[in-house]
Amino acid sequence: MANVAAADFNPHRTTFAIIAAASFCHMLNDIMQSLLTSLYPLLKQNYALDFMQIGLLTFAFQVTASLLQPAVGYVTDRWPMPYSLPTAMLSTCAGLITLAFAHSYPVLVIGACLIGIGSAIFHPEASRVSRLASGGRHGMAQSFFQVGGNTGTAIGPLLAAFIVIPRGQESLSWFSMIALLGFAVLSWVSLWYSRHRRSNAGRAPASRTLPFSRNKVLATLIVLVILTATKNAYIASLSSYFTFYSMDKFGIDLQHAQVLLFLFLGASAAGVVLGGPIGDRFGSIVVIWLSILGVIPFALLLPYANLFWTSVLVVVIGFVFSSAFSAIVVFAQELAPGRVGLIAGLFFGFAFGFGGIGAAVLGVFADREGIEFVYKVCSYMPLLGLLTIFLPRIPRHG
Repeated sequence: MANVAAADFNPHRTTFAIIAAASFCHMLNDIMQSLLTSLYPLLKQNYALDFMQIGLLTFAFQVTASLLQPAVGYVTDRWPMPYSLPTAMLSTCAGLITLAFAHSYPVLVIGACLIGIGSAIFHPEASRVSRLASGGRHGMAQSFFQVGGNTGTAIGPLLAAFIVIPRGQESLSWFSMIALLGFAVLSWVSLWYSRHRRSNAGRAPASRTLPFSRNKVLATLIVLVILTATKNAYIASLSSYFTFYSMDKFGIDLQHAQVLLFLFLGASAAGVVLGGPIGDRFGSIVVIWLSILGVIPFALLLPYANLFWTSVLVVVIGFVFSSAFSAIVVFAQELAPGRVGLIAGLFFGFAFGFGGIGAAVLGVFADREGIEFVYKVCSYMPLLGLLTIFLPRIPRHG
């Protein structure tokens, strides 16, 4: 696979092998990351944690990634670092091993931060590589890349439920082998990326001309950031606390609750698959409208549903809501051309960061008011999606 001739680096040809490799490694990366949130019930028991401490673990992981990702994207827009991708897996691997053998809560926080650093390095550059390999089909490439992450996030709770929880916290160290596999694949992707840069060294750089005035671009980016924040705070409430919510409200056991979480995360992965291709065909703004606004009635019903309808609603919510993210990233990259890494880092980073802040705040309310109260409050978050009305249509060329 490594013997790719320079002539094969055609900017108008879609290189599916590279997109698939980036997506596969995104899956491996997010399997390892999702193990952290999936283990919260076990960590809560082992270390006698309260909900606020659990929220702070999510905060440590996600805000570490949030603060670093835009910086990584900004730097690599100017000074590309093709071989930074494999190093991301090493940081995530170190975080997993730290969590496996942590002897205190502060060490758990350090492990969470190491996983966040791995995420910060991985996402902007892997998103850039997917776009380079897209042949102009940016929505498809971004969705395919993102679905790898959603799939990994969905698989993580099952691995936690059926491997780590029965065998104990130290079994987390077994998953370091996943990191080594990712290191090998990303080394090959980095080689392709390096050769791609050399073969296109004589081409004119991508235009950085804004499609609208600077103020209008900034205002639109702020709206997109708010939509991302709303979406990810809501998603964080489900991914961080849904197992506790379903166990508390319906009296089910931990494994059953993890399966419900898998249904939600699996539906999220399926929704991502459709968002990009629809955006390529009809425009990113269409996907954003359908996704952000379409989820509102289902989110409002969720806190009042029984076990059966909760299972149905989390699937619908996951499917509809998650289709928006790749469209938001592509839309933002079209708003700020030539700044692929910065935009990817900003939105992937902000997604993680605001989700972490939301998880920490929700943990405080869960301790004080109860977990059901939190879900009633969260059901109103998607109403902020009405801000979609302020998004302009970007002129399409060709």
